[in-house]
Amino acid sequence: MPTYLTPGVYVEEVDTGSKPLAAVGTAVAAFVGFTAKAPSDDPGDPDGLRPRLVTNWSQFERLYGGFAPGVMLPHSVYGYFNNGGGLCYIVRIPHEKSAGDRPVLALPSAEKADKPALELTATVDDDVEVIIQPGVAGAEGGEAPTFDLTVLHNGREEELFTGLTLTKGPRFAEAVVAEQSRLIGLKVKTAEKAAVPMVGSYQIERAATAPVEVRPSDFEGAESARRGIRGLVIADEVTMIAVPDLITAARKADGTVDLDTWKSVQTSLITHCQGQANRMAILDAPPSMDPQQIKEWRSDLAMYDSKFAALYYPWIKVANPAATNGDRVISMPPSGHMAGIWARTDESRGVWKAPANEVILGALDVELKITHGEQSLLNPIGINCIRPFGVRGIRVWGARTLASDPSWRYLNVRRLFNMIETTILQGTQWVVFEPNDQALWQRVKRTISAFLLGLWREGALFGSTPDEAFYVKCDAETNPPESIDEGKLVVEVGVAPVKPAEFVIFRIGQWQGGASVE
Repeated sequence: MPTYLTPGVYVEEVDTGSKPLAAVGTAVAAFVGFTAKAPSDDPGDPDGLRPRLVTNWSQFERLYGGFAPGVMLPHSVYGYFNNGGGLCYIVRIPHEKSAGDRPVLALPSAEKADKPALELTATVDDDVEVIIQPGVAGAEGGEAPTFDLTVLHNGREEELFTGLTLTKGPRFAEAVVAEQSRLIGLKVKTAEKAAVPMVGSYQIERAATAPVEVRPSDFEGAESARRGIRGLVIADEVTMIAVPDLITAARKADGTVDLDTWKSVQTSLITHCQGQANRMAILDAPPSMDPQQIKEWRSDLAMYDSKFAALYYPWIKVANPAATNGDRVISMPPSGHMAGIWARTDESRGVWKAPANEVILGALDVELKITHGEQSLLNPIGINCIRPFGVRGIRVWGARTLASDPSWRYLNVRRLFNMIETTILQGTQWVVFEPNDQALWQRVKRTISAFLLGLWREGALFGSTPDEAFYVKCDAETNPPESIDEGKLVVEVGVAPVKPAEFVIFRIGQWQGGASVE
């Protein structure tokens, strides 16, 4: 209470109205898998294993190196952006290690081309180029000539060292680079006072790498280390997760797929999504399975039952931007493209619209064309099929979760509730420690009701009136004295979501002219 001691007029701001709720984002993906390289701009994470936010394909190429042979994550991220995705997190899993010492680049002396002036090595596993240019003679106050050294990282100029010398002094090249460069190492090979490196542009070769075994536990990761799937606990805004490089880790030497590894990683992903309760797992079916095989795998081996996961089948074929002399069309898991379609649907229609009957941009074909009858076996068990429809293109033809509970059968219903629950959770933090009385109950009720009313007007909730679409109850019945004494405020919310018209039925019969039909 303010204190009034001096006569006068006072103006006070009184906060008595409801707090508006703004819907949280619903289209932020996360991709867990392999990349061509690791980001090198974070000294605290030299291997680039922590979740990193990426906003476009150019940024992904700069940080993670773009496409690479035998790596699926870049293709999935490319398909995600191509299909309407905006923001995404990348979680890199190491799948290669250095096979030996880094290659050394010996730069010749300008005076004696057969004698090296200095040796350079790259300290990052990226494209590194150095440019030698003459400096200003005698810049250090002596007779020693100087040179300038420019370092390009993935084609971009990132470091510049001017006035360097090959003899010891304030601008001794070896000391300056050792102290200031994060991209190269330098060793002076000649101490001749009049020597400088030969002017020119030089490419430093990458270090040879060898594959390492990746286990399911590497994909699962750890919360404390902020690595793998579990490391995504720090990314609260993530709403969907895909693991496209599961095939790279699960493929055996004979070309077959280790289905135990497949199930183990996907189970870890589902467990994480259920624990967070605000994100969905986008699962890829194993490759090269016919409808009968995928049905048996889903029912007898995988046996997933989760309202926080969706499964897509079959794989799709896309153009291979990284092709040189190899295959120009590759088969790949569809999860990245599906995440993009989810984001595109959220943007154009809303999270309550089922992300189905949408064209998959960038898809050239499917791995296996399935029929209407074959899908009738797969749709009831939660396998969302991808099918070509001639001039209508290749479309997603399913929008189900892997839940056995019919209340959570449809993907858009689960994602709508994820959005509503997260919005209410984040938007009502102001309620904590407020006086738990009728005035607070009414403010909370108005806040949530206003938010749900807006969703109903946009078409997210079913019903011809708001009373049919939702209710919010916060009164003495939900908050009896004993509950208040325990410090609890209980609000009961009921929502009627819209569900997709999955089966459109027209009943057609003969009509005898002259008789009216109401």
